[in-house]
Amino acid sequence: MTTDTSARANVERLFKTGAHFAQLKSRRHPSMKPFVIGSKSKVEIFDLAKTDAQLQAAKETMKALGRDGKLVLFVGGKSEVGPAIKDVANRIGQPYVAGRWLGGTISNFVEIKKRIDRLADLVQKRDSGELAKMYTKLERVFIDREIERLETRLGGISQLTRKPDAFVIVDTRHESHATKEARDARIPVIGVMSSDCDLSDAAYPVVVNDASRETVKLVLGELSDAYDEGRKA
Repeated sequence: MTTDTSARANVERLFKTGAHFAQLKSRRHPSMKPFVIGSKSKVEIFDLAKTDAQLQAAKETMKALGRDGKLVLFVGGKSEVGPAIKDVANRIGQPYVAGRWLGGTISNFVEIKKRIDRLADLVQKRDSGELAKMYTKLERVFIDREIERLETRLGGISQLTRKPDAFVIVDTRHESHATKEARDARIPVIGVMSSDCDLSDAAYPVVVNDASRETVKLVLGELSDAYDEGRKA
């Protein structure tokens, strides 16, 4: 009885955020068929009991990553999920991409690392006052613009000293470039994904409504909490 009650509560917390809404049937990827249990007004509905089981498995993975001190890169550039990506990543001190994916972040990491180091060097010299001693006011204007440009593109990954051990990607279809780079580098992906995504793009899929702010916030929050729990263990 207790187990059934807990299971219902787990499903209910997802349901309240609208996690059960999938895409139109015409947009469904064939791999997602087992997770659809019906439709309402042409929009398909996910089986949230299966979703919850996936989420529990993903949380155990995050807990293990945290326990082992692994590096997890959070990715989600859509406007409705970017703030949540940034928030949870900052909360547990992990890198993130909450905007456009910069091609080569993984596949050409050596060059990306040079840009990250350039940003760190300029910021350090600016904050220490060294730039003021070395350059004219006009030159510093151009340097400040370079810093702003680099921070926009690299701010979330400025602490990425090496390739990540795992990804958390919201909407693997939308973030296809990041997903491909992760796959090519054989880096496992925890994918928060809707029915238009390819299930095989994630080693640990969590099939939900990835366009719902509240759903994404809930899932990312639980994943980050699991990482933090593992780290503190």
